[in-house]
Amino acid sequence: MDSVDELVGMLVVILFGNLKFLASIVVLGYNVAASVIDTGVAVVIPILVHFQYAVVAVGNHWTIMLLCAEYAVSKITAMLRPRLNTSNVWRLASRPMSKVAMSRQEPHTELSFDRLQANLKIVKQRLNRPLTYSEKVLYSHLDDPKGQEIERGTSYLKLRPDRVALQDATAQMALLQFISSGLPRVAVPSTIHCDHLIEAQLGGEKDLARAKDINKEVYEFLASAGAKYGLGFWKPGSGIIHQIVLENYAFPGALIIGTDSHTPNGGGLGALAIGVGGADAVDVMADIPWELKCPKVIGVHLTGEMSGWTAAKDVILKVAGILTVKGGTGAIVEYFGPGVKSISCTGMGTICNMGAEIGATTSVFPYNERMDEYLKATNRADIANLARDNFNLLSPDSNCKYDEVIEINLSELEPLVNGPFTPDLATPISKLGKAAKENGWPLDISVSLIGSCTNSSYEDESVCECRQTGIGEGSQVQDTLYGHPRLGAD
Repeated sequence: MDSVDELVGMLVVILFGNLKFLASIVVLGYNVAASVIDTGVAVVIPILVHFQYAVVAVGNHWTIMLLCAEYAVSKITAMLRPRLNTSNVWRLASRPMSKVAMSRQEPHTELSFDRLQANLKIVKQRLNRPLTYSEKVLYSHLDDPKGQEIERGTSYLKLRPDRVALQDATAQMALLQFISSGLPRVAVPSTIHCDHLIEAQLGGEKDLARAKDINKEVYEFLASAGAKYGLGFWKPGSGIIHQIVLENYAFPGALIIGTDSHTPNGGGLGALAIGVGGADAVDVMADIPWELKCPKVIGVHLTGEMSGWTAAKDVILKVAGILTVKGGTGAIVEYFGPGVKSISCTGMGTICNMGAEIGATTSVFPYNERMDEYLKATNRADIANLARDNFNLLSPDSNCKYDEVIEINLSELEPLVNGPFTPDLATPISKLGKAAKENGWPLDISVSLIGSCTNSSYEDESVCECRQTGIGEGSQVQDTLYGHPRLGAD
């Protein structure tokens, strides 16, 4: 499309904005068009696009402004007629101006699947084979989709993540490194989350107050650096990093990196969310492509439907028992199948969260109706609508190939207990008493502790119930139960 058409289209939309600005904008449009006709208009258009949204935000008096707009356009058109396609002007002027922000916390950002769709088209033409969902998300974020070598388990991909999440312990050095780069602002949306420096000692309120006192200088540095370099800041007590990301920043098809081992929690909302070190985070914030060894893809085919006391966590406990603590190394675990619909979005987040226990690069679920419900419940219906419009990107191709497939019938799955000593020792609850006696495990349970590293949603925590029950004859369970807003082995 001719850039002059674009310019005039923007001017028309501005004219439609508000009567108060009519005179000044007409003069601006006429003078700008006249001054740049010989030198090109490419630089002017972005300025006018920004001005367009500012004016339209005041009010949209389309009918009132129509005649005024036609008069102004006729003046500009007469001047530019040799180069102007007037049909394009009105088509541009009438196109929707609304945009979808990546997060309601960041209204200045824009979520668009156009670039991802374009990259995916290039990759699919090159590979000429069906792709898994995780491959679609990963390859659509390639820095060079035309020239990038792509071979599972072998090649190293250079990627462009959508955002970065930093926890307070690693954010300090990461920000110091970023500051040394001399860049004025981070290149991608980034956030700081103050949760890791809160130690579990006396209880939630007292521990939070203690952390604010001990880490006062750290928190002040993180807050000021975030304000200066464009990072969002979540103060101590505002929540757990991976749950905040799920509720506010993750979206289907996103590629997110975070300096927290529980970052894969975002896979419950269809994002490829990967835990990294501080140096990787700095690279992305500094606009350097992030390098990742092309992961293999393990498929977990879910059928049936959960019932009774079986919960989402039992799915990953079952997977851990099958794959062991090393079975997911160098691979993405991708869940699919009709059984997915019986798991809530936060339940899927719990499953993906615990994928780190089997060494997986990350875990993910393809876009589905439970994610749609969650997006709407968290005031992100606009993102849900956009995701539905791009369903081809957010679901696996039929007949796509996985490096390994695990079959799990949820209707037959019973609650599991994993451990002791290792998270891949999975024992069905019906066999736990016998196994405990045979292996000499303690039969008396005196203390139960619920941490929030994996139990990060109310749904997950609600499954826990204190009651006098045993794991077998002669066993005892006391009533003592401890919980803490931030506890885990990060």
